[in-house]
Amino acid sequence: MLVVQVKLREGGKVSFFEINELKPKVGDCIIVEQERGLDYGVVVTEPETIIEKNLEEPVYKVSRIATADDLNQITRNKRRVKGAMNLCIKKIAAHKLDMKLVDAEYSFDRTKIVFYFTAEGRVDFRELVKELAKVFRVRIELRQIGVRDEAKMLGGFGPCGKTLCCVSFLKDFEPVTMRMAKDQNLPLNPTKISGLCGRLMCCLSYECSLYREFSRGLPKMGELIHVEGGAKGRVVDLNVLKRSATVELEDGRKQEISYKK
Repeated sequence: MLVVQVKLREGGKVSFFEINELKPKVGDCIIVEQERGLDYGVVVTEPETIIEKNLEEPVYKVSRIATADDLNQITRNKRRVKGAMNLCIKKIAAHKLDMKLVDAEYSFDRTKIVFYFTAEGRVDFRELVKELAKVFRVRIELRQIGVRDEAKMLGGFGPCGKTLCCVSFLKDFEPVTMRMAKDQNLPLNPTKISGLCGRLMCCLSYECSLYREFSRGLPKMGELIHVEGGAKGRVVDLNVLKRSATVELEDGRKQEISYKK
């Protein structure tokens, strides 16, 4: 099966789609078939051959490369959704629902509107859905998302000055723990190792395995060790990538010790 990976809508999921005889290029906007109708997305990979039985999800087809009319419809949908969001915000306030509307989008064929929101717990929005359906006369879906998904949708820049990883290339959110920061000898101040979403930065996991590998055989911070010549000292600094430890000797002198890889 010949497929490409497609990022659905602006902040949507990246999935495989069968291209058949079409020849879409990376960056092309395309119209795809979904379970409940047509949708649009952007091609993010070159065509590749896969074995369907190895996939966990069904593979739908690329209907066509977007035409000028298709692109105009996508633009009109984006304009119309602003009014839908304003109305939804007013309805949420009227029903006194403890939820924050983050974004909304029309399906390509305008048969459905999806409203994305965050909330601390479960929200009974059944009456809200009924009212919205009466107004817009399309299928309404309210989808609760997490704060990391919110950051991915809204976008922004990380402390590094670059576009958020979840916006530019991350497909899925992997677990990130404080242990990863400790293993890399990073400051454990939450404000310095947290992203725009308020959670630990995803990039903490990128080099964690390398740091753990290079840490094998190194002493611990504060550990008492014997250095060459029989002197004894306490480890006051570690450079994991250089595989070296700085030891403060009993007479106050400091000595750097290198360890073989």
